[in-house]
Amino acid sequence: MSSIDKTEESPRNLMTLKEFNKKKHALQVELLKWQHHVKDVGEKHMVIFEGRDGAGKGGTIKRFMEHMNPKSARVVALDKPSETERSQWYWQRYVKELPKSGEITLWDRSWYNRATVERVMGFASPQEVELFLQEAPVSEQMLKNNGFKIIKFWLNVSKKEQSRRFKERQNNPLKLGKMSPIDRVSQDKWHEYCQAENDIFTKTKDWVIVDSDCKRTARLACMSFVLNNNDYSGKSL
Repeated sequence: MSSIDKTEESPRNLMTLKEFNKKKHALQVELLKWQHHVKDVGEKHMVIFEGRDGAGKGGTIKRFMEHMNPKSARVVALDKPSETERSQWYWQRYVKELPKSGEITLWDRSWYNRATVERVMGFASPQEVELFLQEAPVSEQMLKNNGFKIIKFWLNVSKKEQSRRFKERQNNPLKLGKMSPIDRVSQDKWHEYCQAENDIFTKTKDWVIVDSDCKRTARLACMSFVLNNNDYSGKSL
């Protein structure tokens, strides 16, 4: 488990918007080079974004996708399981979303729903959660053994900043759709989410923890990490 820009209580904006846009542009150019390389050589990439509600997962993914070609890069953001999916093997709905050769997939949450939201909200039993935590490292290793490249980000947000973002969502008509019933109880269940996170970090591996109280630095940090941990033609980082 590694950590990026980890602080206890980061200020909301550690850089100006001008500086952010300049650095973002340079990284997005590199992302396009990486995408071309992935398609040319037929790699299969999964970049997973996990973390509490309001941590900035969707916004970070949006900056990744801003200039990438949607023909070989896509976002996986699954809704709650249907009745049919609930009756299936837990991993089945996720297997269908695995990237094909030459494709990059950016996951706005993943199978770790079982050990976070489903656990905290009581949608999964303790036995189901424990089974998942045993299976996750094995399943991910199987994917890697079969050529899938996986990066797992955990975006950390403080309780204070999460509360501020939730209030912003409630007061901004353009963000009302981002406020779910589960979001509304997240602050009350802060301790339960802490326990869930501790179990995930203890029983699974390869997490990259990113402090996201400052969205700008978090987004740049995620882009930089992906690029620095992949080889591609014309790399200039």
